[in-house]
Amino acid sequence: MSSSLHQSFSDLFQKYNQDTYLKENLWLEIETYYTSKKRHYHTLSHLKNLFQELIPIKEKLEDWETIQFSVFYHDIIYNASRNDNEEKSAVLAIERLKEIGLPEDQILKCNHQILITKSHENSDLDTNYFTDADLSILGKSWEIYEEYFLQIRKEYRIYPDFIYNPGRKKALKHFLEMPRIFKTDYFFEKYEKQAQINLKKELEILSK
Repeated sequence: MSSSLHQSFSDLFQKYNQDTYLKENLWLEIETYYTSKKRHYHTLSHLKNLFQELIPIKEKLEDWETIQFSVFYHDIIYNASRNDNEEKSAVLAIERLKEIGLPEDQILKCNHQILITKSHENSDLDTNYFTDADLSILGKSWEIYEEYFLQIRKEYRIYPDFIYNPGRKKALKHFLEMPRIFKTDYFFEKYEKQAQINLKKELEILSK
C-alpha cells in the first residue's frame, strides 16, 4: 500500500519539481506522520481509500492535481487531544506546496479543502467531491463501519467513556441533522442510505 501511495506522490510531485531529494524527504514526512503508532484510522489506509473513491470520478473534477495534494496533507497533523488538527495540517500543507512550487491559486484551493474537512460544509464541486470521499467510510457496510468507529475509539483512548461518548454522540448527531451527509449526487446515491443506518446504530450503542 505504502509503495503505491509513494508512487502516486512521486508522479504528482514531478509535475511541479524535479528535486529528487526534496521529493523523497516530503514523502518520508507524510509516511512518518500517517504511520504513527497513535493512529488507528487516520493512516495510509485512509489515504488509499480516498484515492479508491476519487480515481473513478476524476474526470468530474476540475483540478485533480490539487485534490491529490489535499488527500496527502489533509490529516497529516492528527492529535486526538487537540481540536486544531485541520488548521495545523493546512499550515504544513501550505509550507510544503510552496517548497514544491505549486501556483498560488492551487495552494489556496488546497488550504480551503483541508480546512473544510473540519465542518464538511457545502462548497465548490471539487471540494464537495473531496469531502464526500473523506466521509465515504460512513456509508460502507456495517462491518467496515464498525471497524472504523472502533479504530476512532482507539485513537481517543486517552479519554474515558464518560468523556468520549458524549463527544462522539454530538458528532454523530451533527451528521444526522444535516439535510444530507453527502453533498454530491454521486456519493449521495452511493452511500447516504447506509450512512444514515450506520450512524443511528452507533448512536444507539453509545446510548446504552
